[in-house]
Amino acid sequence: MLGSGRRQRSQINAWPGYVDALSALLMLVIFMLMIYMVSQLYLSQTLSDRDTELANLNSRLNEISRLLMLEELRSEQLSSELTSLRSAYEQSLSREEAMQQALDSLLGELSESEETQQLISTRAADLESQIEQERRAFAQLQTLSADQESALREEQELTASQQDFILQLTQRIDALQEQLRQISAALQLQETLVAERDVEIAGLGQRLNVLLAERVNELERYQSEFFRRLRGLLEDNENIRVVGDRFLLPSELFFASGSAEVGAEGRAELSKLASLLLEIASTIPDDIDWVLQIEGHTDRVPINTAAFPSNWELSTARAVSVVRYLASQGVPERHLAAAGFGEFSPVDSGNTPDALQRNRRIEIKLTNR
Repeated sequence: MLGSGRRQRSQINAWPGYVDALSALLMLVIFMLMIYMVSQLYLSQTLSDRDTELANLNSRLNEISRLLMLEELRSEQLSSELTSLRSAYEQSLSREEAMQQALDSLLGELSESEETQQLISTRAADLESQIEQERRAFAQLQTLSADQESALREEQELTASQQDFILQLTQRIDALQEQLRQISAALQLQETLVAERDVEIAGLGQRLNVLLAERVNELERYQSEFFRRLRGLLEDNENIRVVGDRFLLPSELFFASGSAEVGAEGRAELSKLASLLLEIASTIPDDIDWVLQIEGHTDRVPINTAAFPSNWELSTARAVSVVRYLASQGVPERHLAAAGFGEFSPVDSGNTPDALQRNRRIEIKLTNR
């Protein structure tokens, strides 16, 4: 009985331990399930975000591909237009050379015809003088004949030699008059030819003017491209202004007060300008005689130093310094020009510090020679 009671107590005491173990195991399983669900939710969210990002990247890639195709099409169109422009320009050069040759030929012929006309005029004057002399001689003979008529009446006949001389003199006068008529006709024909050539030369002049206008328009196209690129290059500097067909840059950007030596900041800006100018110049045809004009300007405050006796010397020296630096960067010297205007071309007539600062400037202009 005692043994059976102990067995019952031991059985009854073991059951709560099993329950606790099962509860702990169940909680562990639930915890693992929760971790699994949370990880699955996180992975799903991450995959969803990556899918969204991948879709956005694909969309951007498609947009970039489309823009690239548009840019390629535009590049092809520009290349085609450039080829067409070059062909038209070569044709215009050929026409210009042909017209120049025709003009030179016509001018040569005109010069020869003028010399011929002068010779004909001289010959006609000589013939008229001879005719006048013959007429005077004939008049003298007629007078002599009239004077001798009474004597001839008395003698009843003229000598055969006198009659032959009068006849010959009359025939010579007729021949000279016929030659004069021919010379007059030749002069009239020559004047007609000269008038026709004048009309043809005038037409050639008009054609040359048209070609010159086309060259000017072509240079204006390169000017527009240069201004557009230079404006984009210098847009960060709010003090740079555009007036008409030129850029106005403050002198303080390049020089210290009273100095004509280009500073470090100015050399950096001029290096950009030189690179842009060389790129534009490589597209300008060789027969367009363009020039980059650099102008120096000062304010009205006078200067009198050993190096610069007046503002003229200072403005000119500054313009020359800019030109020399551009030449050192590879810009051809024959396409550069420098000029100094001192204080005599102000853009602001005021006396305030701002007005004086605006008048201290470097002007840049792309033009033809």
